[in-house]
Amino acid sequence: MSDSKYKIIAGLGNPGKDYAQTRHNIGFLAVDALASKSHLIFDKSRFDSEYVKARIMGKDVFLIKPLTFMNRSGLSIHKFASYYKIEIEDIIIVHDDMDLEFGKIKIVKSRGHGGHNGVRSIMDAFGNNDYTRVRVGVGHPLSGRDITGHVLGSFSPDEMSFLDKTTDTASNACLHILENGVISAMNAFNQNTDR
Repeated sequence: MSDSKYKIIAGLGNPGKDYAQTRHNIGFLAVDALASKSHLIFDKSRFDSEYVKARIMGKDVFLIKPLTFMNRSGLSIHKFASYYKIEIEDIIIVHDDMDLEFGKIKIVKSRGHGGHNGVRSIMDAFGNNDYTRVRVGVGHPLSGRDITGHVLGSFSPDEMSFLDKTTDTASNACLHILENGVISAMNAFNQNTDR
């Protein structure tokens, strides 16, 4: 990571209670878990985001939940980064990923968007992809179910039983990145992933 004064950890999701407990919002849930672990609450809003500023692992960090809807997430994050002069290398994005089994975590950096609209929006807004992503597996839909229905669908009872553990692991991945850097975090968290 570079030497920006601040870091950003942004969870991706859709605003509003209709979406709160859906697979597409697992990024929001992961940064909520991180906030809770750090005894923080999202009590401020700016640049179309809910956020909280805190000192975590010795770093000044903004935890952000864009409220622009998923496919425009990049606009909000870019405004934040521009205003506070935060380099893209100092941004961690946490988001749902259908290419991973439910509950799996994979950390990647400088990779393509993989068809994820929120990630695509961030790439478009910044013009490059040099940020770190914590991909949180939500699995593929059962045959016959459409993709949109899957990501915007509620967690199954089986998934609910793993949800807290999953968001806890994703939040720990963010803490590990802050404390030890991306490569160390990849080595620690990418062991048990499918791809």
